[in-house]
Amino acid sequence: MARKLPTVVAHTSWNVKDIPTLGRLVRNQRAINAMRIDDAAALCGVSSNVLSRLENGKPVTLDKLLLILQGLGLHMLVLPARHAHDLEPALQTLSTPGAQPS
Repeated sequence: MARKLPTVVAHTSWNVKDIPTLGRLVRNQRAINAMRIDDAAALCGVSSNVLSRLENGKPVTLDKLLLILQGLGLHMLVLPARHAHDLEPALQTLSTPGAQPS
């Protein structure tokens, strides 16, 4: 059975506060790149199981997370929590590349 590509979700939040949100963002990036999970995992240097766990909101090790983010063209920014509120308006203006307006 052929593996199905995920659907791109417009207006995905870039503000990650938990693992399920991070997983949705990673899955959305994979959808934007039109990649099957096994192809994306191979590109990132992780197993399909690791990528699937992350996309489904389950924890993965930090080293695997960083490989996945780099492989899918994502970047993680860590900042003091007190500044996150100030950046929220700017984060909301970021569009999801490749997404179709809903």
